[in-house]
Amino acid sequence: MLTDPSWRTHFAGLAGISDRVSDILDRKARSVKLPKGAQIFGPGKPAENLLLLISGTVRVQQLSEAGHEIVLYRVHAGESCVLTTACLLAFEDYSAEGIAETDAEAILIPRDDFDELMSISKEFRAFVFESYSKRITDLFLVIEEIAFKRMDIRVAQKLLELKDDHSVLHLTHQQLAVELGTAREVISRQLKEFERRGWLGLGRGVIEIHDAEAIARLAETE
Repeated sequence: MLTDPSWRTHFAGLAGISDRVSDILDRKARSVKLPKGAQIFGPGKPAENLLLLISGTVRVQQLSEAGHEIVLYRVHAGESCVLTTACLLAFEDYSAEGIAETDAEAILIPRDDFDELMSISKEFRAFVFESYSKRITDLFLVIEEIAFKRMDIRVAQKLLELKDDHSVLHLTHQQLAVELGTAREVISRQLKEFERRGWLGLGRGVIEIHDAEAIARLAETE
């Protein structure tokens, strides 16, 4: 039971729900702390709760047919997990895993209460399906990138996405390969080519961007 109703302010779609639905949410939902690195769900496991993230980041990744891990998407504060929603709606087990990328806090709504809220509240259904449709669109973009976009462009885009304020990425070639759903050797060859051009420097577990403008030009290539 949640005694502080202010948690709902983290989710814009819950602003207009009725007092009855608000009461159900506060009585049935619970808050959990998720330590960095914790597996929140995994392949073959049933979806037991709708996950709404209050703080932190959750990475959702899957093993490809080629044996490579690929990051499908990230859940950020104020968002729900679309894979969890899909599994709840279809009564299917998870096909991917969710990992707490940082320390995080989440609200969990049990399956039975999720089903009840979906049946009685138009506002709650709208909240669920709006988040679901947005993330499905994002997943189609991931599929398009993997199928059709050149790897050098994808690497350039991911470098710009993941760099910190000092233009540094603290990750290994293998971790970057997981982000892009390919082999470590493919990423290493591409990074070494970028290094040869003077665009970045490579260290153990560190990538330092030296020429962000050049990488950005490549990232914007159609």
